[in-house]
Amino acid sequence: MSYFAAILHMEKPELNAQFRDQHLDFLASLDEAGKIFARGPFVDGSGGMVIYIADSLEEAKELAEKDPYIVEGVRRLELHEWNKF
Repeated sequence: MSYFAAILHMEKPELNAQFRDQHLDFLASLDEAGKIFARGPFVDGSGGMVIYIADSLEEAKELAEKDPYIVEGVRRLELHEWNKF
């Protein structure tokens, strides 16, 4: 089990509200499945971050790319393995 930080850079703020509920529902389902360590928006409105729990970078990428914000182009994904101390 490893941790992966998905930084979700805001790309189309005009679409953010339209897909917000779908994004939050998606994250809630993964949270219930034990696939999320932490999640939340950046205070400055520039996007947000999700820390996924996965067995590999490939699994984390597969999860992150299913986020409605990514699918719909609202946010741009940047994904890094994260060392939790």
